[in-house]
Amino acid sequence: MRISAPTLLLAAGLWIPSVAPAQQVAPQQPTAIDVEAAPRPETTATRARGPITIDGVLDEATWADAPVIDRFTQSRPDRGLPLTEATEVRLLYDDETLYIGVEMWDRSPDRLTIPSLEQDFQSGNSDIFGITLDTFFDRRNAFMFLVNPMGAVKEAQDFDDSRYENAAWEGIFDVKTRVHERGWTVEWAIPFTTVRFDPSLEVQDWGLQLMRRIRRNNEEGYWAPLDQRDRIHKMSKAGTLRGLQGIRSGRNLLIKPYALSARAAPGTTPSEWTYDAGVDLKYGITPRMTLDLTWRTDFSQVEVDQEQVNLTRFSLFFPERRDFFTENSGVFNFGDISERNYRSGSSLRDFSLFHSRRIGLEGGQEVPIVGGGRLTGRAGGFEVGAISMQTRPDEGLPAENFSVLRAKRALGGFGDVGGIFVNRQSTDGAGTFNRTYGAEANLSPSRYLRINSYLAAVEDSELSDGSGWAGRLWAGWRDDFWNVSAGVKHVGDDFVPRVGFVRRRGVRTGYATVGVHHRPVSAVVNEINPFVETDVVTDLDGRILTRVHNASFSVGLQDGSRVGVEVTDNFERLDDSFSVQGDAVVPAGDHSFQEVSANASTSAGRELSGRVRLSRGGFFNGDRNSASVSALWRVSYRLAVDASAQRNALSIPGAPSFDADVYGGRVTFAANTRFFTSAFLQYNSATTDVVSNLRLNFIHSPLSDLFLVYTERRNRSGERPTERFLSFKVTKALAF
Repeated sequence: MRISAPTLLLAAGLWIPSVAPAQQVAPQQPTAIDVEAAPRPETTATRARGPITIDGVLDEATWADAPVIDRFTQSRPDRGLPLTEATEVRLLYDDETLYIGVEMWDRSPDRLTIPSLEQDFQSGNSDIFGITLDTFFDRRNAFMFLVNPMGAVKEAQDFDDSRYENAAWEGIFDVKTRVHERGWTVEWAIPFTTVRFDPSLEVQDWGLQLMRRIRRNNEEGYWAPLDQRDRIHKMSKAGTLRGLQGIRSGRNLLIKPYALSARAAPGTTPSEWTYDAGVDLKYGITPRMTLDLTWRTDFSQVEVDQEQVNLTRFSLFFPERRDFFTENSGVFNFGDISERNYRSGSSLRDFSLFHSRRIGLEGGQEVPIVGGGRLTGRAGGFEVGAISMQTRPDEGLPAENFSVLRAKRALGGFGDVGGIFVNRQSTDGAGTFNRTYGAEANLSPSRYLRINSYLAAVEDSELSDGSGWAGRLWAGWRDDFWNVSAGVKHVGDDFVPRVGFVRRRGVRTGYATVGVHHRPVSAVVNEINPFVETDVVTDLDGRILTRVHNASFSVGLQDGSRVGVEVTDNFERLDDSFSVQGDAVVPAGDHSFQEVSANASTSAGRELSGRVRLSRGGFFNGDRNSASVSALWRVSYRLAVDASAQRNALSIPGAPSFDADVYGGRVTFAANTRFFTSAFLQYNSATTDVVSNLRLNFIHSPLSDLFLVYTERRNRSGERPTERFLSFKVTKALAF
């Protein structure tokens, strides 16, 4: 397909917003600072002189005692300049609680961007205030708290200096916000029992970062200056909160039982009511070590997987959704880790030694989990983790034990080294087992250089020679301008980690990329990013199986919009044929094909935002035309409508032309920050399944939910639903 230059320029122009009228310039234009070289700021904790009522009004006299933090530096769009709106933060504490009071002035408070009242909202689309706390002061790990002007919150745990994030983590705290004619105010109380720290220290120093986003300007500002490629949880570049004294951590005991009742509709599966219950327990054994126990693990029946189209011959990766496994999951990550801001050609979705969905799920079906435990924390200078889970026999599957041991040690800012052991073993006397061992080194020799490597081996009772191995070495350089990386990987034929996820075995892979990030002085363009990359996969004898050459050019705009074009040249060697959607068969042999695509996205801060990608080219020995479109309409901060469509029109010689499409739509409504409803509809043409999900969620107390959920799966070719469930679930968190 030929695309003329005028056509591309016209398409790009449709997405470039008109330049807003210039704001009044101060008599003396401030000078931008070097955010990389700027010293890391410090502040001193101040003890409150009396009680503080969390009501969104900073009217207690003791707020005047706290030092004012008012120097916030932009990371975008004008790196190094002060925020365009004044911001003042004050920090107080008593024996049990950290208090944060924030005044955010805004000359146009009616233009605040507030996308949602939902918990864990899409923070990139919103005005927010954020804080991260590095409570062990290791400059690597943190608790993150974000809030928007209407009081919706998002919290997470972040690990390894912004490498991993556990967005499923939730904490107990009290926050109130207030929008007024001068801007908006935040008043926050975070109990010290919500975070982990070492109470044996008489005086506590914590890593601290503060941020404010003004979404309509695509503007982000930080207390400790950052470049736009970094995030609030980049704790090696955070500031410091000094002088916390006499604070108490409590007993750190949390018990969370759940109860579930569900009924399938007549004509699908047995229609009687079913009941289940279980409990999770969290206990801080020491200030640095946490024990989690579970009995009859919650299978997250209120969640539904996102439908996907698979046009490859490899397995699809589905993320974990069960609460017990998502919490502290970053501790156990091992495999093709992705460094933020670096292109590596692979990720944990391609190679991971531990994927918790292998526990209690087999072929998409639930396998009953009796119970288990997890231990995570720090000991002897190591970050450690251990898991043991036990399943019951079910439908021909034996009872099994799943165990994981993980250890990692930081090298004083130079990176980290670690190891993992994973064991899956039958406990019914059959003697079957699968054991995985791995060692890794993730190094940061300089500010811009990253080196990641691992070596892993598998022993399996069902493999002919009993073992297999895999290894990887990758290095990347990313500074303000260059983005360069290269890596090699080997995965043996017999490398089968049965508690992990490996997309391809019996291969060697080589990857390389070169790109730049040019930031011109422009009122419209924020960044120009061209890059090329190549990915070559061979078998263990050196025959090329897959080769992908890719060239991309994209432009990021100051308001957050983006446009780009991409050209890909593919080669695939198939030793065996494979089928795509029934009768369409891709034959064995060598296949060379090309593809060209264009993509564009608007600013997520707009009431109506969207993205589109169009592509045309070959598909093995046939052709494929693809289009994907998604749109979000924020009717108000209470009501949002989003829709997506992915269409693939394919033609393969010897078979009728066919489509492989996925469509989805969702409506969400929030009465307030505690009561939400949503309706979600998906259609997958590959399976002809229509999946609908209606959900009501009431947060009746901190970390405690009530759900009423209706889920239906209907095959378009059938008259009756294949699945139809009504579920009622309640959880209650009891903190001590």
